Amino acid sequence: MPFTDLGDVRLFHTDDGSGDTTLLLVHGLGSDSHEWVHHIPALAGHHRVIAADMRGHGYSSAPATGNTPRAMAEDLARLCERLEITSCVAVGHSMGGQVVSHLAVEHPSLVRALVAVDPGYGFTGAVAEAFPGMIERMREDPVAASLVNELWTSTRATPEWLREWHRRRVLGTPPHVLLQAFEAMFGGPDAVGIRPNSDAYLSRRECPVLTFWFDPAQAAWEAGLLKDPRSKAVVWEGSGHRLHEERPGEFLLVVTNWLRSLS
Repeated sequence: MPFTDLGDVRLFHTDDGSGDTTLLLVHGLGSDSHEWVHHIPALAGHHRVIAADMRGHGYSSAPATGNTPRAMAEDLARLCERLEITSCVAVGHSMGGQVVSHLAVEHPSLVRALVAVDPGYGFTGAVAEAFPGMIERMREDPVAASLVNELWTSTRATPEWLREWHRRRVLGTPPHVLLQAFEAMFGGPDAVGIRPNSDAYLSRRECPVLTFWFDPAQAAWEAGLLKDPRSKAVVWEGSGHRLHEERPGEFLLVVTNWLRSLS
């Protein structure tokens, strides 16, 4: 069944393919698991692939409170238990990068490896300084502020259809979910979206990590936190925030080659 009731939340998810490795695909804020439609067919040819809508997103239910990356990670841990998954490679984009990192830190026996795609953590300088103002605007009008935040995710090379696809996903996400998730990512005292909070927390990830960034400085920073020698930081300068959707074929090639190298 594509829905699993976890008590406080009902998650929509798909379960495709088979193989020795299970991939858990996690989307970003204001998106849903359709983000991975370019990747699922190819990945499912060799792996079991679970793609879930996080709480408050897509076809999953939207609780009145608790729509945070930490809660989403716990949802995934419970979902894996229900699906009898004891080991997985967790793949997360943007907010999903936070979610899978929480999963790897809090449930290390579950996550054997992690892929982070332009993840929503480790920001510093002018970007980090802008978050308080962004949160205030989110409190006034979460949807309008989220649409403004969308502007930085694209470059001139980003296809118009991709911009429109994500604009419509934001419009379809409950406003309180947008606010709660964004504030938890970048506003709380333990928010791993900003440094130095991110450094101490992410250093607790013991598994191999493959991380993608369009910003070389962010890639170099995260590379210094990676523990396992099989970890790798990839830089795609000139890409937008959704580089896995802009360049799906190349993304799949890098990920699948890295997964082979682990075994």
